[in-house]
Amino acid sequence: MKQLGECGGCMSHRKVVLVKEGLHPRNRHRARYDFEMLSKSCPEILPYLLRNRYNDVSIDFADPVAVRMLNRAMLKHFYGITAWDLPAGYLCPPVPGRADYIHHIADLLASGNGGVIPRGRSVRVLDIGVGASCIYPVIGHREYGWSFIGSDVDPVALASARRIVESNRGLREAIKLRLQGSPPAVFKGLLKPGEVFDAVICNPPFHASPEEAIEGSLRKWKKLGKDRMSGEGVDGAPVLNFGGKGCELWCPGGELAFVLRMIEESAEIAGQCSWFSALVSNSSHLPALYRALKRARVQDVRTIDMAQGQKKSRLIAWIFTCGVDPLAISTRGAHGKKML
Repeated sequence: MKQLGECGGCMSHRKVVLVKEGLHPRNRHRARYDFEMLSKSCPEILPYLLRNRYNDVSIDFADPVAVRMLNRAMLKHFYGITAWDLPAGYLCPPVPGRADYIHHIADLLASGNGGVIPRGRSVRVLDIGVGASCIYPVIGHREYGWSFIGSDVDPVALASARRIVESNRGLREAIKLRLQGSPPAVFKGLLKPGEVFDAVICNPPFHASPEEAIEGSLRKWKKLGKDRMSGEGVDGAPVLNFGGKGCELWCPGGELAFVLRMIEESAEIAGQCSWFSALVSNSSHLPALYRALKRARVQDVRTIDMAQGQKKSRLIAWIFTCGVDPLAISTRGAHGKKML
């Protein structure tokens, strides 16, 4: 972490703010969690506050309920989300990292818009695997005013996302949700004819099997200094602090297979989307993804490093049009003709 003096005056009277390195400069969550501030916005977090070994106010990050309350407090304080919750066992995503993805997508869109970040509901984003938390559309709309289509293969997750959308001011008009009825597919059967998007975002399932997902959760649990899991989810799988249901954590072939399929299908709808993107947790997957993108004949590929604490990741983005304002696709059809 980097130390920054927040207030003027001599150093002995300056408030030192620890800034998390690796997060996007526009990320609201670069400073350490201010639990006093969060508790004022969301008193529900108060029973979960404790003193850590450094005598700082914190929460038990191994407690899934405490982590969910932290998310609720952050979303309420920073984004005005007054009603947010998750079904038991579903993924509770770390807000700072999810916000980072949104800000990097904003930079990509700005790169084709004269360096100016496009704002407002005319900017349309497709979120593949929106999840029960609806986290990317919530942050993207509150930060930049964008509109979203969120898709998922899990009806329970979509029902949760829909409750969040319908319970918070301004979201219903900006965020729409769709069931992907063919789980092996990414885009097939999802987009409507003539429908266009400025960006596609995706946080793909990482693991290749339920057993692999459980092993990964156990490793994370041990890193938290615990010798056992915190219980079982609704499907019998062990629960970690951030949770996760089957389709959120694994799919046949894992992250690599999912993003390869995404690249293959993206070529079929190249005229309906500008920037495609996906998170890639395992850097060893990049060579295979670059080869697939070359076969797909994309015109530009960007790899953007991301980090939150010790966790390092990256997003890979690709575009089929070159030398064209990406936002122009919002007014053009699949063959580049002006739409009425």
